[in-house]
This record gives sequence, C-alpha cells and structure tokens, in this order.
Amino acid sequence: MSDRPRYAYLGPAGTFTEEALLQVVRPDEAVLLPQTDVGSAIGAVRAGAADFAVVAIESTVEGGVTATLDALATGEPLVVLREILVPVQFTLAAAPGRQLADVHRISAHPHAWVQCRHWLAEHLPHAVHVPATSNTAPAALIAERLTDPSLPPLAFDAALVPPAAVPTYGLAALADEVADNDALVTRFVVVGHPGEVPAPTGADKTSLVVHLPDNEAGALLAMLEQFAVRGVNLSRIESRPIGDALGRYSFSIDAEGHILDERVGEAIMGLRRRCPYVRFLGSYPRADALPPTVHAGTSDAEFVDARTWLRALRAGQAT
Repeated sequence: MSDRPRYAYLGPAGTFTEEALLQVVRPDEAVLLPQTDVGSAIGAVRAGAADFAVVAIESTVEGGVTATLDALATGEPLVVLREILVPVQFTLAAAPGRQLADVHRISAHPHAWVQCRHWLAEHLPHAVHVPATSNTAPAALIAERLTDPSLPPLAFDAALVPPAAVPTYGLAALADEVADNDALVTRFVVVGHPGEVPAPTGADKTSLVVHLPDNEAGALLAMLEQFAVRGVNLSRIESRPIGDALGRYSFSIDAEGHILDERVGEAIMGLRRRCPYVRFLGSYPRADALPPTVHAGTSDAEFVDARTWLRALRAGQAT
C-alpha cells in the first residue's frame, strides 16, 4: 500500500484541474485519482478513498462554481487548505481531417461553453452544445475513436478543450484562443479534513457558509455588519438555495484575513450570535499573496488593548 497522499480531481488527463493539482504536488509524490465530476472528487475525501480533493471554486466569468460551493456547504465538514490560480484558454479541436465548416455539434463542459459563447456566436452561430463532464472528457472520446474506428460514432463533431489536450489526445486544432476573455482565470482549492488551523501568513482568506434568521427584516444587513464594523473586507459573497423551501438561502463567503486575526475571530463570533448556522471552511494563504488593508482601530494590537482596558474597568481599576 502506498504511503503517498491521494489526490482526487476532475479528470481525465489534461484538465485545468490537473494543471492546478500539479502546482501542488508532483506526480511521483502522490497518487492521482481522476474523477468524473466535482461531487465525486469531494465525496472521495469524505469516503476515505482520497486524502485531498482539488476542485474549481470560482472563475472570472462565471463566479462561484456551484457544485463545489454546495458540496462544501453540507455533509461531513471539510476545509479549504490552499488555493491555486490557473489562467484559462480554450481550443476548438476535432479529429484530424475535420474542417471548421464540418462542425455542427460541439461538446464542452458547461463553463467552457459560456466562456466561449461570443466567439461561437460569431463563427459557429448554429452550433449545438453537447454537455461534457469535464474539459477533456470529449477529447478522450475522440482519441478512443482514433484508436478504434469500430466504436460507435460520437454525437458531436468537435470539442472545446484546454490547449494542452490537443497534443495529449492526438487532436487537430480548428481554432485557438477562442475564449471571450483574455484575462480568464479559474480559482481552484485543495480540500481536506479539518485539523489544526495553520498559522496566519499575513495574506490569508477565510471561507464560511452562513444562514440568515428566517423572516427577520434587516437580517442580511446585520450579518454584513459583523464584518464591516470590524474592518473585515469580503472578497466574495454569493447566495445559494438551502434546498428545504423556496426563498431560503445561505451565503458562501470569502473574507480577507485569518481566523486567528483578532478582527476576523470577532466577526465570526458575531455571526455565531446572530445567525442560526455558521460553517467554517478554513483559513488559508491567498494565492496572490496580497495582504489585507487593516483600518485604524482593527489591528490585533488594538483589539487586545481594548480587551485589556475593559478587563481593568471590570476589576474596578481607574484608567
């Protein structure tokens, strides 16, 4: 039995998720376990089949990856240990010999299709989307037919794939750099079981899931005030349906700072007092290493000084 750590990720080979994973660990240092979808990757960690999962959580075009957000919001608690940023671009590829004029049906992961929709509308306005489970799943299907032409024909003519998938699977590029946004980036996270919280680096994020009280006017404002009055900036906040009734939503939040920072810890305690459900999803280093802006009155030293002053007042000491 291998003693190397096991990483579940969205496969097969050549996905952007694999690219993110290889920023974390070399193939000879770990057991890599490709999965068919995000839920399976996270489920492998919960089931004990993997030690960690690498999954997409946010993109510059689509915002939060709902499959990841929802999987982390419920079930056995898991935490984010690290984030990775991967620049994203797409190539329209097909089996060798096929021409752009031959393309009528395109297989693509739903996020890839959205990220290329303007290019597609301009160059292939009548093309039909055939959903794929990952960015390289259709490339693997085309490669199988190249190896074994007796397999049943595919329901698509071409696929939107990462550029690296073209040589990996022996495909032909019909068009390069077809994403609509040249600055497209996807944020990935490493997810694992909770443990001792790592020490702050000075440039951290803290992720949370928060439910609001029912039927309470100003509940959202009260939740946001827990951060605002303590000088904690939110880099991401998204609502997601809780799923038990219409109109009930939870909030997925990324806050700048670490749970061991006084201002962040105080904000989370405020949430605990105000909100019926708060799930801590981890404090971890920011991939861009940008430190937060600490406003006057919200530094650790100022929180400690205020607490010391209050303790003295309660002890009857004149200050």
